[in-house]
Amino acid sequence: MNEPRPYEPATIEPVWQKTWEDAQAYKVRDDLPREQCYYVLEMFPYPSGKLHMGHVRNYSIGDAVARYKRMRGLHVLHPMGWDSFGLPAEQAAIERGAHPAKWTYENIAYMRGQLKRMGFSYDWTREFACSDPGYGAREQDIFLDLVEKGLVYRKSSLVNWSTGLNCVLANEQVVDGKCWRTGMPVVQKELPQWYLRITHYADELLAGLDGLQGQWPDAVTIQQRNWIGKSQGAEIDFPVDGHPEVKLTVFTTRPDTVFGVTFLSIAPEHRLLDRIVPASHRAAVEAFKTETKNVPANERTGDTAEKKGVFTGAYVVNPVDGRKVPLYAANFVVADYGTGAVMAVPAHDTRDFAFAKKYGIPVITVIQATDPKHPEWVKLQAGEDAYTTPGTLVASGQFTGQDSEAAKSAITQWLATSGTGRAVTTFRLRDWCLSRQRYWGNPIPYAYT
Repeated sequence: MNEPRPYEPATIEPVWQKTWEDAQAYKVRDDLPREQCYYVLEMFPYPSGKLHMGHVRNYSIGDAVARYKRMRGLHVLHPMGWDSFGLPAEQAAIERGAHPAKWTYENIAYMRGQLKRMGFSYDWTREFACSDPGYGAREQDIFLDLVEKGLVYRKSSLVNWSTGLNCVLANEQVVDGKCWRTGMPVVQKELPQWYLRITHYADELLAGLDGLQGQWPDAVTIQQRNWIGKSQGAEIDFPVDGHPEVKLTVFTTRPDTVFGVTFLSIAPEHRLLDRIVPASHRAAVEAFKTETKNVPANERTGDTAEKKGVFTGAYVVNPVDGRKVPLYAANFVVADYGTGAVMAVPAHDTRDFAFAKKYGIPVITVIQATDPKHPEWVKLQAGEDAYTTPGTLVASGQFTGQDSEAAKSAITQWLATSGTGRAVTTFRLRDWCLSRQRYWGNPIPYAYT
């Protein structure tokens, strides 16, 4: 009886892999009936040089799905490509004194060999890299189509500029004010940028999440809803005292608290700030602007970030009662988020309460708890924290005595009638910045003279 031969992958597998490749065993035609077809795509790898075990895990799972569907009688399109543009290739090219294309395509050749040795069932006749001219041309066609439809626009805005890499970084690439890759400082720099109007699809994105109930984990759909961040409220105009031609517009989900406004917060980089700061406070405001200038927006607005501000010397007028309230430049307000200004009601907002206590700003209660023993109400009465729960309006003019929730709509309508406010729906979702000022990337197909 013959002894079983040991399995020798280095000898056996190359033979069969070459057989599959020569026969184009996993190639599929384009003219097949749709109901007989299935498409499997894993996220394309970045050609960093060599595969790691995370790649093996990801592509093994995808290949298992592809093979299962084939065994079920379907024609499976299972392609592979390369996410080949990006910052690492630029840096590698600079370090080696070579063009990034050379480094990139050498890595692709090596990693392609690794994937083939894994025996994954890809249709290699459809392979491409994002840096291939043909692929880039199709991307540019899509870009121009989006421009034509008004879904792409150009504007100047503050961006995270890496002083070491000389390019724009996403918020996620900035850690404690430094570049995640080099550790070099990141500064805020105003540059012309291209944006995709993803906000046009905010409601559609939310509606799509409704259809995923029971299919996606609740934690994921909740995260997506919070990312889109739909808020219904009011915009309210606050005239700037001494500047009749200037008004600051705020958005609030709590118009029921407008009678309790005791200050306004404005972004240090707001376009109107220099215009309304008196000479007596200019030095302090400029120093504060310098302090906050190079801190990324996500770090300024984070829950754990220290809330700082400086009195601008300017006042705004509350349109509901004519009171003048101070205007503070605050590090937690960002110019390109919302309106760049925020109305502050310390008695009924935790952040406003802490800020008011820190800077000695008055606290005016305009909502009274229906339960005098409510823990938040007890803390407000003791001067320890804000009362943020619904209740009954007090010290609110003609709306005094009304339920605070019901009064939101009534106050908004009253503001609209007087021309000082309006009902508005906003989203936390922001338009997507497409440009990064990098060399190794698909050029924007626009030229300016």
